[in-house]
Amino acid sequence: MARKWIPHHEVLLLAMVILLPLAQATAPAIFIFGDSTADVGTNSFLPNSKARANFPPNGIDFPHSRPTGRFSNGLNSADFLAKLFGYKRSPPPFLALNSTTLKRRSFTGVNFASGGSGLLDITGQSTSQKHVIPFGEQIQQFSTVREILVDAMGSKAAKKFLSKSLFFISTGSNDIFGYYYSKSSVSKEEFLGSLGATYENHLRGLLNLGARKFGVIGIPPLGCCPSQRVFNITSGCLEELNDLARAFHPILDAILWKLSSKYEGMNYSLGNSYEMTINVIDHPLQFNFKDEKSACCGAGKLNGEAFCSSEANLCLNRNEFLFWDLFHPTQAASKLAALTLYGGPPRFVAPINFSQLADAC
Repeated sequence: MARKWIPHHEVLLLAMVILLPLAQATAPAIFIFGDSTADVGTNSFLPNSKARANFPPNGIDFPHSRPTGRFSNGLNSADFLAKLFGYKRSPPPFLALNSTTLKRRSFTGVNFASGGSGLLDITGQSTSQKHVIPFGEQIQQFSTVREILVDAMGSKAAKKFLSKSLFFISTGSNDIFGYYYSKSSVSKEEFLGSLGATYENHLRGLLNLGARKFGVIGIPPLGCCPSQRVFNITSGCLEELNDLARAFHPILDAILWKLSSKYEGMNYSLGNSYEMTINVIDHPLQFNFKDEKSACCGAGKLNGEAFCSSEANLCLNRNEFLFWDLFHPTQAASKLAALTLYGGPPRFVAPINFSQLADAC
């Protein structure tokens, strides 16, 4: 893999971010969108969804060892980001709320993320059944929250409230997986350009609903997931899949810059998940990981040939693994990611980090 050399002092700087107490930034509410990296139980409310994690050993390190629908042994990045902004953990999923609880939760935040979803409406779906909530529909759900706020506060106050709230987005990986394995005749450049245009339209939708502070999490090196390494005879990363993920980052960066120049008051922070993850893979011991290739829970080569289940192999030293299952990070890795997004240097999160985003005017 062609990798940028990261100076040793930057590795140490990032390690210090993990250890030092961080001054807490605040936001009136946080709204979370995306896929399984941020899902805190949405898909548990979709009876036809195959992308679910509401069974053990998922959640083994969550309070009371309770599986919650998170694709993790415990908390995920959405939870740790919320904690850094003063919340107990991620706000609850939209689908878990009734009319009464939704009204109350609208003032502190809601999580709309759905495992297996993507930017494209077709990603993660079948022709006959609803398996996931795509990003576009998540935005429609948010519009319901906005209506509640307007009714309760008035249009002007709701506009100000939303302009100070944080909007976290983690999506796009499943779209790239779908394209890669479809063996489509559409060129890489054309697909990524189209995906970027779709992303931009969704962001415009949120902007038109009042969002102004965007914490966007880019696409990680998908070819380094255990489920993809198993296809490499050396257990290395799949370069072609990584190339797609890496190529999308500057496209997304350009979209955010363009929108910020057109929409008054818009601020954004873009987490470079690709560089963040590669940095950990290249320096695992710096971050207390002893296995950056295998899944903690799974079966077969690298535990990457079967989904996590009660019948799967389960590692004992979960904090020493980068990956929990075929695709998803462990709680320890999610905490590291959140800390990096919150207070990391420009190499990993730019033009400002998430804590600076909260303080931006």
